[in-house]
Amino acid sequence: MQNLKQSNSLKTILSERLITTLFQPILDIEQETVLGYEALSRGPENSSLYSPLELFAQAEKDACLSELELLCREKAIENFVKQVLPGKLFINVSPTTLLQETLHLLAKYGLPTSRVVIEITEREPLCESDLLFEAIKHYRDLGLHIAIDDFGSGYSGLKQWSELKPDIVKIDRYFIDHCDKSVVKKEFLRSILELAKITNTRVIAEGIERTQELELLKSLGVELAQGFLLERPSLSPCQSFAECIAAQKLVDMPRNTQIYSRFIGNLLISQQSILATTNCGMAKKYFEQDKSLQSLVVLNKENRPVGILHRDQLSELFSSTYGAALHAKHSVTEIMDNQPLVVDKLTALDSVSQKITDSDFDIRRYIIVTQEGVYLGVVPIRDILKHITDEKIKNAQHANPLTMLPGNVAINENIERRLNAKHDFELAYIDLNHFKQFNDLYGYASGDMVIKLLADICRQVCNRKDCFIGHIGGDDFMLVCPSGIGEALCQQIITEFETAVKAYFTPEHVAAGGYWATNREGEKKFVPLLTLSIGLVNPDIEHCENSHQVSALATDAKKEAKRYVTSHLFICKRRRPTMAIVRLPVAK
Repeated sequence: MQNLKQSNSLKTILSERLITTLFQPILDIEQETVLGYEALSRGPENSSLYSPLELFAQAEKDACLSELELLCREKAIENFVKQVLPGKLFINVSPTTLLQETLHLLAKYGLPTSRVVIEITEREPLCESDLLFEAIKHYRDLGLHIAIDDFGSGYSGLKQWSELKPDIVKIDRYFIDHCDKSVVKKEFLRSILELAKITNTRVIAEGIERTQELELLKSLGVELAQGFLLERPSLSPCQSFAECIAAQKLVDMPRNTQIYSRFIGNLLISQQSILATTNCGMAKKYFEQDKSLQSLVVLNKENRPVGILHRDQLSELFSSTYGAALHAKHSVTEIMDNQPLVVDKLTALDSVSQKITDSDFDIRRYIIVTQEGVYLGVVPIRDILKHITDEKIKNAQHANPLTMLPGNVAINENIERRLNAKHDFELAYIDLNHFKQFNDLYGYASGDMVIKLLADICRQVCNRKDCFIGHIGGDDFMLVCPSGIGEALCQQIITEFETAVKAYFTPEHVAAGGYWATNREGEKKFVPLLTLSIGLVNPDIEHCENSHQVSALATDAKKEAKRYVTSHLFICKRRRPTMAIVRLPVAK
């Protein structure tokens, strides 16, 4: 009886097209953009077939899986286009229904094939038919992208990867869940990322629900992320990376205080705007009333920018003898720049600068700034470039001349920013062991090369926007990063340094694991190859008042690491500054 009821419900869903599409964004956490959205189909709300598991299971029982998938696919394309969502549309497709017609749906709703990713699930065996591979090749030739979904969940995943040669692989959420606490999962993720590099495949980590998971994934080099931590599936998802931040959808996601303190919104200028219904004659009067006004942002009735009108454009139009008579009553939309650069107020200045240089914008123009799409004001392009230039000059003044890494002033500023913003972080003090003896034997030029080597390794390992590498001086460095990833970064630095530094020794010294040298007392002593001592601390941001207290914690931790002959990472459990000891005079 229950099964008959379910079958009748499914027939109603198919006949009345009662499928709802939810969209979950896939974020590029490295570029701070939205890569695209996965379309997730649901049955009627409050019905027994609302869940996709129940819905598709019933369709399989009733032998109408293909019909349901085709309906879900069309609904996904229709709603994606209707909402004008950016990026790519990810559609789940099982191998058995891949051969169903899709191209006519894309043509029907005007969605280019280049913006569609077909996700082939790994939860069922891959069809061995040559027709499947021919279909995939056909889709790829037409511009569609291919992704393997739920990679690692079973059924010969590596074989699928080898045979399908996908553009994207989505790691099954099993390997993401509490991956920060599982050595096996960490190693699996490292292996997948290494294979992805070799095969030029992009990797998406899906099912992220905890900040610690996200931080580990970022430290491993994952660039694409999806999960409840970032945003849950919804009918109207966020449409920009900045919007996710503004709406606090990136729950507890640590942000680089140096980057996020420099939003374009901090340079915002409030400026008069006009509606798209304004005519050129009225716009000319606005410019005449305010001689300093160089541009007018043009808005629709929802106060969203649709273009920008520049003074020189209008002046040229009215400069001819009959210019006023010909153009005064025409709408400003006919002559405005309808492709201005529009950014959210929470967009980092570095990102805006990149867009300016990539698109070759006129330096005299303005950037339009919005909040959730609604007009706020403008920022002159000159102001953006000047601000960034000033910052770079300031950093260069305090940079170490050998490595060009930021020096003590920038290190202290970075720590102070994180303390003031109450962003939990870790600090690692990195120091070379046996460096003086190496300098004495191989010369200062070789010593400088080793210091540069360590600097380059630190840069490469910590190549992410929320990490900071500074050079204190000599052979001492500092790494500042979000909590939870410091240990993995430091271990990687040690591993890569110990491998690379052998090239700076003679083969005899490498084979012996060191060399004999005379110390200050004139005694012969065996000196090991260069190693690293690293002290890692996680300061209590509620009790550490300044960068000096934090640095003191790291210095003490580094001293503990120095007790070891080999490379060693000492993780300090103490988080608060040491109380000063006041010695009272002894009564006589």
